[in-house]
Amino acid sequence: MNVLQRPWILGVAGLYFLAVVAIGLWAGRRTHNAKDFFIAGQNIGLLVTAMATMSASFSGFVFIGGPGLTYRLGFASLFICLPVGFTAAMLCWTVAKRLRLLAEVRQVYTVSDALLCRYRSRLTSGLAALAVVVGTVGYLGAQLLALGVVLESVFGLPERFGPWSLPLAVLAGGLLILFYATVGGMMAGVYTDLFQGLLMVIAAGAVFFYALKAGGGLTNMARQVATSQAFGPSFLDPLGRVPVLTALGFFFVFAVGNLGQPHMLHKFFMLDSPSKLKWMPWVVGGSQALCVLIWLGIGLAVPALVASGRLAPLLNADDAAPTFLLHFTPDLLAGLVVAGILAAIMSTADSFINIGSAALVRDLPKALGKSLPNELLWGRLAGIVVALAAALLALAYGDLIALLGTFAFGTFAAALAPAVAVGLNWRRVSATAASASIVTGLGLNLGLEIMAKQTWLGWLPKPTWLLPGVLPSAVSLAASFTVLLWLSWWRPATETLPPDVDRVMDL
Repeated sequence: MNVLQRPWILGVAGLYFLAVVAIGLWAGRRTHNAKDFFIAGQNIGLLVTAMATMSASFSGFVFIGGPGLTYRLGFASLFICLPVGFTAAMLCWTVAKRLRLLAEVRQVYTVSDALLCRYRSRLTSGLAALAVVVGTVGYLGAQLLALGVVLESVFGLPERFGPWSLPLAVLAGGLLILFYATVGGMMAGVYTDLFQGLLMVIAAGAVFFYALKAGGGLTNMARQVATSQAFGPSFLDPLGRVPVLTALGFFFVFAVGNLGQPHMLHKFFMLDSPSKLKWMPWVVGGSQALCVLIWLGIGLAVPALVASGRLAPLLNADDAAPTFLLHFTPDLLAGLVVAGILAAIMSTADSFINIGSAALVRDLPKALGKSLPNELLWGRLAGIVVALAAALLALAYGDLIALLGTFAFGTFAAALAPAVAVGLNWRRVSATAASASIVTGLGLNLGLEIMAKQTWLGWLPKPTWLLPGVLPSAVSLAASFTVLLWLSWWRPATETLPPDVDRVMDL
């Protein structure tokens, strides 16, 4: 459906977009140095930090990828959402306090900086930075792919450009995000996160209401899906359409893996006062729970509408959310949600460009014992490299947004979660154990993912030794934890921590 025929959608989305661009320009005028660019000057309040954390964890992955994954896998996809009830508290109580306190006593802008303070090992810090670059390219690729799908659907690009519509949409969206990220840095991202996060929390309830209305209620939608040939009763069974190990893998990776997500951990460095951390689980967890209503509502309504013949079967599962918004919600709400999704993708992409460029121009040179003279300038140039690599991966991946996002999430989780979460709470963990854990998680997850992508690397053998349905990221995360715990037990750390870091570990 061409949005030019829906002036309300175009008008509302246009006004919202202008507001987001204005935020970027405003932030750009207040970005003067590396501290402003990478951690927003470390002067952000509770609400902004909490909403930025929520938005960074959701964005295009949940709003576009979630309903698409449900359309393909059924209710098994909701195993990704189940940890939402406790992950925010676990994240804040396990790692947030010590990360923020490290930033209080040392110059800490990134997760690699924090690991360097904790382990005093440039190797550990450099390996973490490498993992951040790899995961960032994957996660940013998922955001660009989601942005391309939204632009395709809203502006009717396939009818005009055919098979070139998605590459053109990804290119246009990438250029827009690149401008936004290089001008405003992290300050632009966090204030956009606040703006769109508040909107999406409100809009999620409205979209869920219209999903129930369009489908005739939960009972009617479930009946239509269960009795249809296209979906059947297995769609509603949490373990009916995927192997049990896949569902459990989703839960394990997205529950424990939150402890190693740098785009979320990075937000804690920005909080103006560590004392405010006690309120963050309520704000982050509550807003996440409300936003999941979009995943649940559209994820059930679209299959029900297809089953009843009111909507044509989707050629691309990722079109589920844009299609529903354009056909079954009022123009005003559709415009707000579409604009909010675009803003969510932009702000999250901004975060990833920021942490990716920080890893390239700050963390990796530091691991080699060097430093760049103008980190702000080089950080902006590095953002171009990160965005280009992510766009190429997005177009080459050839699968669902949520699956690309799962790969990137799993990369961060397997490489960083054990070294960060266990290392910041247990003095016995040595730099050797942390480095080995990062290498194990990153290498295993990359290797298994590459072997599984037979569409563009068909000459590699499939990992047939894995049990059917096992997620590569779940295997990698479990292996990473195993290596770290075993080495910490076998050869515990013997060096005494610096006094300031030691005090942080005591709190």
